[in-house]
Amino acid sequence: MIEIKNITKTYRTGDVDFQALKNVGFTIKDGEFVAIMGPSGSGKSTLMHILGALDTATSGTYFLDGRDLSKLSDDELAEIRCDKIGFVFQSFNLLPRTTVLRNAMLPLVYAQVSHEERDKRAREALFSAGLDEGHFYHKSNQLSGGQIQRVAIARALVNNPSLILADEPTGNLDTKTGEIVLGTFQRLNEEQGKTIILITHEREVAEHADRIIFIRDGEVVEDHGQHAKRIINRK
Repeated sequence: MIEIKNITKTYRTGDVDFQALKNVGFTIKDGEFVAIMGPSGSGKSTLMHILGALDTATSGTYFLDGRDLSKLSDDELAEIRCDKIGFVFQSFNLLPRTTVLRNAMLPLVYAQVSHEERDKRAREALFSAGLDEGHFYHKSNQLSGGQIQRVAIARALVNNPSLILADEPTGNLDTKTGEIVLGTFQRLNEEQGKTIILITHEREVAEHADRIIFIRDGEVVEDHGQHAKRIINRK
């Protein structure tokens, strides 16, 4: 699904250049659950923005489903984000005085999908995210943090994307609620085969993935698969 080669991202402040990413490269297969882990300032958020087609690299190539995103225009990248990528953020980004169902269907409104189809797909996405129908007509500001994040997951699912990017999705949640949300991602990966990339600085969160890519000072320093949990516990 994903192949990135020699990705570099350089920011310029005045006469000073700062390399946020330095020749990063890896592949992610369709259906993988991968955590990208690193401390603050490691470059993981910059990498997430490139993987999500929210930003472009200074140099290097990024292939998503065989298409080179590094050569696309802003409009073409926006189309990729709409069709292929679902985003889940730490800050939820829901409309607070809008119903759960309406929040979940918003991407379909922008895509000009019919009302009947929007309603159907939003309900299916909410069920997939683990939210029961009794909450569908609640306003998002009437829900718990965990329920709100599951609405955000449903919104990410509603366009049936091939890739879900979750940026610190448990950052605003307590430990117990965070475990429930991470369990939702695991279920989506195992039962629906969704490809999930989880961005985190927390070891306990990264351990829910099947593979952990460690990034530090803008470089990939380790990439572990099935034995990631055992290796990370040594650190």
